[in-house]
Amino acid sequence: MKKSIFSLGLAIAILGSACQQFEKGEGGLQYKIVKDNGQPKAQAGDLLSIHLTVTTDRDSLLQSTYKIGLPQIINIAPDSTPGVYPGDYNSMFRMLGDGDSAVFKLDLDTMAAKTMQPKPDFADKYVIFNVKVNKHFQKGELTDSALYAEVNTYFDSEIEKLKTSEEGKIASYIKKNNLEPLKTASGLQYIIVEEGTGEKPVAGDTVQVNYTGALIANGEVFDTSVKAVAEEHKIFNAMRPYEPAKFAIGVRQVIPGWDEGLLLLPKGSKAKLIIPSELGYGERGDGRGVIPPFAPLVFDIELIDILKPAVPDSSAQDNTEE
Repeated sequence: MKKSIFSLGLAIAILGSACQQFEKGEGGLQYKIVKDNGQPKAQAGDLLSIHLTVTTDRDSLLQSTYKIGLPQIINIAPDSTPGVYPGDYNSMFRMLGDGDSAVFKLDLDTMAAKTMQPKPDFADKYVIFNVKVNKHFQKGELTDSALYAEVNTYFDSEIEKLKTSEEGKIASYIKKNNLEPLKTASGLQYIIVEEGTGEKPVAGDTVQVNYTGALIANGEVFDTSVKAVAEEHKIFNAMRPYEPAKFAIGVRQVIPGWDEGLLLLPKGSKAKLIIPSELGYGERGDGRGVIPPFAPLVFDIELIDILKPAVPDSSAQDNTEE
């Protein structure tokens, strides 16, 4: 099974970090400060905006803010908070301030003992955090409302960055892949890879479609109807069937980019749809953290079949007595 470029690069980065000398902290925590920007470190009540990747000591990726394109906000809890202990997740971030970056190895045996919870089975000994601090919000004398107002303003600006960068992401993707798409008035772009010989669907028809969807920003495949593709990209879910999707077209059962794009294709066609966020999941994303706000998407689709709505039998009439 091939690894994605992202996963391979991450694995190399983690391996390089792991080979460096780690300091030992309380509770089995190990850490390596990659960059100390000389700024005040986080205290209880402060908030940090961070980018991070989280992996296991088996080199499995558990989380990455870089995938979604938005930072994560961390609340630094007081020592009196239930479940907080020396060497825990909270302890890591108290070592960091504005512009700092570090690698942490969180001891799972200590975590299980301190929290009275079973040790997770996805790692042998450690979970590894690669952390970069974007901004440190210091509580100080600020009220909670004033502090969170700062955070909201900051996060709004991060969302705006995603919005303004969308057009550039699409242009870069098209150039990188040497594509010459057709473009509709709505902003949908598409390439017919293999044109079918059947009729085109019309609104109200039911279509059967094989598809693979990916984020244009990093090429990550987030969904597919094809089992082999799901396994290749490590998103296989044994609880779901892998078969062509079946839905009514042109009646808002799917995202607008699909509704518009599939109506352009004859039965049997294979095509690539380049869908701006306005025709996808918009300014909110999918709400599950898989598709971020203002994320342009690309779908490779195959229109397998078109099913017409059932026509009422005109010969079947109620028998009435004269």
